[in-house]
Amino acid sequence: MKGVWLLAGLAVGWNPGDAARAADEPLVLDVWPGKAVGDHGQIGPERVRAAAEAPTTDAKWITNVTRPTISVFRPGAEHNSRVAVVICPGGGYWNLAWDKEGEEVAAWLQTLGITGVVLKYRVPRRPGEPQRLPAPGPLLDAQRAIRLVRSRAGEWGIDPERIGIMGFSAGGHLAVMTAISFEKPAYEPIDAVDRTSCRPNFAVVAYPGYILTHPGSGVLADSIRIPKGTGPMFLVHASDDDEPGAQPEQSLALYRTLRGAGVPVELHIYDEGGHGFGVRRSRRSVSRWPEQCAEWLRHRGILPGPAGDRTGR
Repeated sequence: MKGVWLLAGLAVGWNPGDAARAADEPLVLDVWPGKAVGDHGQIGPERVRAAAEAPTTDAKWITNVTRPTISVFRPGAEHNSRVAVVICPGGGYWNLAWDKEGEEVAAWLQTLGITGVVLKYRVPRRPGEPQRLPAPGPLLDAQRAIRLVRSRAGEWGIDPERIGIMGFSAGGHLAVMTAISFEKPAYEPIDAVDRTSCRPNFAVVAYPGYILTHPGSGVLADSIRIPKGTGPMFLVHASDDDEPGAQPEQSLALYRTLRGAGVPVELHIYDEGGHGFGVRRSRRSVSRWPEQCAEWLRHRGILPGPAGDRTGR
């Protein structure tokens, strides 16, 4: 495990002290006290896909998730910014890119003093759920995860008004839906945790899909409605992203809609990067997006720093 974290740390440009802290095992908690609310169907035991069947060879792909969890990666007490981010890995709602868009992202956030909370949400789609539409179960998991983190804010040294959500690809769509669905939670309260708000205070969305009705339409999906009180968003994409349903037009349309609704939003579209660049360092300029995101967090006043001249709440 420590070797994996050290490699991830080198990829995103942190120092050895940060890598040592990131090597600590995370706290893993069940999202639900029993069976996941709203789940159905039989999909077999959770597993990591073998290389021959994995979507790509550069990530650890998890599937058959029936027991959603959060893995909590906390920064050292001396570096704690009191900010937390729930991280939603991508995978088309079929799989989760667990290391590339989950654990490595949490490791980067730790270097900023942020508590990274990797959400293992239910995948794949359950029987009878249309392939062309987002799966419904993950939104329940994400809303519950936000509430769970907020309910533990005092225990974990987190400001309950600085809890965000971040997602990649399908996880980016999940982050958007979580950010805009707080007025009408997707499930009925089941315990004290659900007395806390499921509204993220901000969102970071990387190369999302499912934003448009279909690729090239320019028409937002019916589910994309921006309520008053939606937190600020940071969007990032690559011009050469040719993943079906996740082209840069998705982020462009989302940007225009958020701006029209009066939501503070920043959009970065890079010349090259393809799909699934995560937070890994490369020769391409897209690998600088984490630094720009960190600057945005400071500018919004979410992270402490010289650029923090506004509030992100």
